[in-house]
Amino acid sequence: MINTIFHRLKRPLAAVFVGAITTLAFAPYQIWPLAFVSPALLLILLHRQSSKHALGIGYAWGLGQFATGVSWVYVSIDHFGGMPKIASLFLMALLIAYLAIYPALFSWSLNRFFPNSNRTRFLLTAPALWLIFDWLRGWVMTGFPWLWLGYSQIDSPLANFAPIGGVELLTLLMVLSAGSIAYAFIKKQWMHLLIPIVILSAGYGLKAANWVTPNPSSTTKLALIQGNIAQELKWVPSQRWPTIMKYTDLTRENWDADIIIWPEAAIPAFEFEVSSYLSNLDSAAKLNNSAVITGVVNQGANKQFYNSILTVGNTAYGDYSYDMNQRYHKHHLLPFGEFVPFEKILRPLAPFFNLPMSSFSNGEFIQPNIDANGKQMAPALCYEIIFNEQVRQNITEETDFILTLSNDAWFGRSIGPLQHMEIARMRALELGKPVIRSTNNGVTAVTDYKGNIVEQIPQFKTGVLRTEVVSTSGQTPYRQIGSWPLYLWVVLSLFVGVVMARRRGDTQ
Repeated sequence: MINTIFHRLKRPLAAVFVGAITTLAFAPYQIWPLAFVSPALLLILLHRQSSKHALGIGYAWGLGQFATGVSWVYVSIDHFGGMPKIASLFLMALLIAYLAIYPALFSWSLNRFFPNSNRTRFLLTAPALWLIFDWLRGWVMTGFPWLWLGYSQIDSPLANFAPIGGVELLTLLMVLSAGSIAYAFIKKQWMHLLIPIVILSAGYGLKAANWVTPNPSSTTKLALIQGNIAQELKWVPSQRWPTIMKYTDLTRENWDADIIIWPEAAIPAFEFEVSSYLSNLDSAAKLNNSAVITGVVNQGANKQFYNSILTVGNTAYGDYSYDMNQRYHKHHLLPFGEFVPFEKILRPLAPFFNLPMSSFSNGEFIQPNIDANGKQMAPALCYEIIFNEQVRQNITEETDFILTLSNDAWFGRSIGPLQHMEIARMRALELGKPVIRSTNNGVTAVTDYKGNIVEQIPQFKTGVLRTEVVSTSGQTPYRQIGSWPLYLWVVLSLFVGVVMARRRGDTQ
């Protein structure tokens, strides 16, 4: 009896470990080859298993990946949720249990509909199904496209495919490589190991490709203010003006910059409460031929709240006025942090569901670029930078930079902010635009158009990042076309897979 149970649990237990090592492929560890090894081992574990057993193995793999990979979420739940530790652990367990559903469904569908151990299963249908369930995870319940395998490759040769097809193409190539590795080991057909070698070699070759052109004559001097305000003090009424004056003093020392950037919700007040101050800031910026960009919270009609970006000083908007139409309003809101799903049921249950500012409304999916001192910036507030299609569609031919403001103080000294920066770097590489990332306590950094960090200041310290950024002209193939070729590839792969699955005896 015990031996039978142990035998049945061997593969799921191995899958938990295999899923867990996937996290080491991402920031801050960045052992990127593990992102090939882990899905390859998963495919080997799924070999000759019933669809029911495959479901359990895939779920176990997901538990391992997300228990380690999104452990940073627990910091915000535990420190700011206002609940007993046991309740915080329960909520974290629910999140991990939910996210693990997607690799479980991948494993079940692969073994249920494509059980034959042929090349088609490993080289076509497995990569196609992986993308489908990644896309679903990035869409269902507003989406959580974190830890897509492609992000782990930002410093690998594979990264050079990003301007062609984005992070999803990287993920596809990785699962294709993993499938060829698994097939080679299962069938002892070692020539299939040439597939990942060829793909990585092609990545090396693409390093020489230049999809966009830097314009040295269009250089912008930036000053990014990192206030390092403790999250537990941020919204304390007595700390409002000390916080605002801290940013003001740091700004006053950097008026020679073309654009000065404060982080998300840097002003701990509704905009209408500090309109006089903002009018004075606008005048001071104009006097110094500069512009100031800051995150701010707003209250619109019908008591709707918005997480917004405001620009004052040298802008196309004229003198400061409290005009909600001249703001960027965050579209993709963070579940529980900025809105509560099923709030009529959940809000009465625990203080966690009543965190400050957890009742935001969302702005439009596509909004005008921010104008600051003649430069155009495609904005993404915090969590939004992980939604590649939203950022892509907000880039225009006039866009100079991608701007992302964040407040990762919610996640302390965890790996979350470092993974967040890794994702922001991928947006720069995909779209051929430098990324400017201003945060409360890190990671405050600026990348070039290839996703390389050119300037960064230490986390958890008050500081100012001074740098110059060069605009680019032209468009990457991904910016022009998006993910449509991948959608077509998935459909074609599944069609071929279905046809091959009906051919009995084709297991070579």
